[in-house]
Amino acid sequence: MWDIKSMSLTELQGLLGEQGEPSYRAKQLFSWMHQRLAASYEEMTNLPRSLREKLESYPLTVLQAETVQTSMKDGTKKYLFRLGDGCYVESVLMPYSYGNSVCISSQVGCAMGCRFCASTIGGKERDLLPSEMLDQIYRIQAETKERVSHVVVMGSGEPLDNLENLIRFLDLLGSEEGLHLGMRNVTVSTCGLVPGIRLLAEKKYAITLALSLHAPDDEIRKTIMPVAKRYPLDEVLSACAYYFSQTGRRVTFEYSLIAGVNDAPWMAKKLAGRLKPLQGHVNLIPVNPVAERGYHRTQKPNIELFKKELEKNGINVTIRREMGSDIDGACGQLRARYREKQP
Repeated sequence: MWDIKSMSLTELQGLLGEQGEPSYRAKQLFSWMHQRLAASYEEMTNLPRSLREKLESYPLTVLQAETVQTSMKDGTKKYLFRLGDGCYVESVLMPYSYGNSVCISSQVGCAMGCRFCASTIGGKERDLLPSEMLDQIYRIQAETKERVSHVVVMGSGEPLDNLENLIRFLDLLGSEEGLHLGMRNVTVSTCGLVPGIRLLAEKKYAITLALSLHAPDDEIRKTIMPVAKRYPLDEVLSACAYYFSQTGRRVTFEYSLIAGVNDAPWMAKKLAGRLKPLQGHVNLIPVNPVAERGYHRTQKPNIELFKKELEKNGINVTIRREMGSDIDGACGQLRARYREKQP
């Protein structure tokens, strides 16, 4: 059985109906959790006290901000949230001219083992519940008193390794009775779990799928992304083409540039040849240095050379704007630093 904040409105109506409550009570409860972002049942003042007391037997998922880092450069905020069982996850608030974007985690840690990512150090501890994914957004919105306009599921964890919870999260996030966030304002990232890409395609959400690509071929990809040993690039790109055919949404290809590993101009040319039939967009990312990995970011002149080579070969490219570079920028860094300090 789902925790109460992970339940759909229909499921809540069934739960409260079993206790003799009218269906409108479920709508009130759903609104308190997903629109008014209540942090306790006690705040739900239009529910009878007798019902609030009954609800206390259903733990309400509310994350606690353990620490918050704020960038002095651009106002980016990085949150370390403590979960009910004592685990920690990170979330990032990025203010843009078009609104507030929040990057959330989908797992505690990560099992994928990508060599350039701090999230995977220590492996995966567990999946996040839909409520725990949602409440990262809710706590940030409650704290800032500003609406979150865009959500990126690109923090710690592999979302498609937690697919059932991800799908329920998306349904709740887009619910008219909840935040009602348009799916076109949601991006979900994956390192390339082919079965998950195909299943997500069949759901036909209007979300943007972002593939963590990071290499032009299987040989290079295998050295930095263990998942490449399970799913060859041809298979991954075929799944991306299927995603586009089912949803009409072009895939974004994330490419973290690592000095001396995947940033040579010939690699850009080879990459362009692989991606041109997919009509996707390439997002170049100067990799955040992770001390435990020994990787270094590509210097700006070489980033520009790589970009120009892609553009020369007909690929639409942007260089990701760096946000929060003066705080623990890479996914998993804040959590890793915090855990090191614990006795």
